[in-house]
Amino acid sequence: MASMRDIKRRKSSIQGTQQITKAMKLVSTVKLQRARSNAERSKSYFSCMYETVNSILKRVGHIEHKYLVPGESQKKAVIVITSNRGLAGGYNSNVVKLVTRHPEWKKEDLVIYPIGSKGHDALARNGYDIRECQNDIVDAPAYVDAMALSKRLLQSFADGEIGEIYLAYTAFKNTVSHVPTLLRLLPISCEASEPEEAPKAEAIMNFEPEDVEALDLIVPKYITSLVYGALVEAVASENGARMQAMDNATSNAEDMISDLSLKYNRARQGSITQELTEIIAGAEALG
Repeated sequence: MASMRDIKRRKSSIQGTQQITKAMKLVSTVKLQRARSNAERSKSYFSCMYETVNSILKRVGHIEHKYLVPGESQKKAVIVITSNRGLAGGYNSNVVKLVTRHPEWKKEDLVIYPIGSKGHDALARNGYDIRECQNDIVDAPAYVDAMALSKRLLQSFADGEIGEIYLAYTAFKNTVSHVPTLLRLLPISCEASEPEEAPKAEAIMNFEPEDVEALDLIVPKYITSLVYGALVEAVASENGARMQAMDNATSNAEDMISDLSLKYNRARQGSITQELTEIIAGAEALG
């Protein structure tokens, strides 16, 4: 059995750690409120953009456009959004697994565009082709940064350097629900209607300018909106995951402190009993 000094030292160390986890939980809670507000405030625009593009593709039917067919290259560009800091449970590892454990992907066919040092470090250790690493974007997501990244990827797609573009991030559902998500950005394919969904009468869609020119204008905004929306949701998910992780760590520390307190009291009781026994035995020997 550990000595009383060792138990007391261990308990003091855990109490110090518990104070840190409590503080980190409070900080994450404040950041989560702000990030959640940003995500909820911008979600309507990005959802509308997504639905609009899908509606256009459903109504125009077959159309020849560079953004609607895979490129000639077998390379796949993957934007991987993680965090720059740890202590967030499985937040970062779950996003990395979307890339490393995809059943149909080969490592040599992937080109990684990491946003966040945790994803960059994990994929670099596994030997993936890392291109631009923009860790600062995830700390304060800005639409202009998403636009610049989307522009470079669209240019690579148009030049035939990459054949597909994907986005791996963590979607924010609510405070306790964060879903690792892999989304294909290009080539665009409209969502299929549910089998039980009744067909709806839709008006004929006319384009001004022509459909190809309209898609040239809309698709870059569509891609940018999805990338920026993913960044905003990822920040909210990161803080939600860290808040949960720190809350669990604080609870575990409390349990450990209670267990150590019990052990300390037992050791102290045993020490007192031993001293009393020695005193009684000495008194009897003198008598």
